[in-house]
Amino acid sequence: MVFDYGEVLSKKTAALPELAQQLGVAAAEFEPAYWAEREPYDRGCHESEYWRAVGARLGVEVDDETVAALTKADGEGWLVFEPEAEALLTELHEAGVALALLSNAPASFGRAVELRPWSGKFRTLIFSGDLKCAKPDPEIWAELLRRLDAAPEKCVFFDDRQVNIDGALAAGLDARLWTGAADARAYLAGRISGFAGSAS
Repeated sequence: MVFDYGEVLSKKTAALPELAQQLGVAAAEFEPAYWAEREPYDRGCHESEYWRAVGARLGVEVDDETVAALTKADGEGWLVFEPEAEALLTELHEAGVALALLSNAPASFGRAVELRPWSGKFRTLIFSGDLKCAKPDPEIWAELLRRLDAAPEKCVFFDDRQVNIDGALAAGLDARLWTGAADARAYLAGRISGFAGSAS
């Protein structure tokens, strides 16, 4: 059972206003710059490169101290679980279902996740920033299956972006667009032997 992280298991970050404030710009001005530079960050560029690229878009110089502060606040913003998704994850773990996390996320965020107690529920944690490739690239599915030592059709994958679902389907995974924990629970109750999928 493979889950995306951002806006599947976690809530969308609420840290953008704080990050904007640290750079001395309005949140409405900051958010487009934050997302515009995100793909290279998710694909392995260093946090200093990322934040300086964001700063360049905003006309703000970003020093090393600010890079560290922004990286910390950004990571913490994405570490807030969706309660219903967390409940589903706990149910699956307690039912003995093998779990994996596959996230387009910077390496620095991966290190933060590895320190969270809940990370131990996953057989493997894969972050695109460590691999220098990202969903929906074919290489990332190959690496996932290699680490899991599993046939693709035996892996159920949830993601909130259709482009990633399409990539997973092309790699042979049983991929389903995430619309919420209730839908996922109902689907898995019919897919996994012995999983009742009772909502808490």
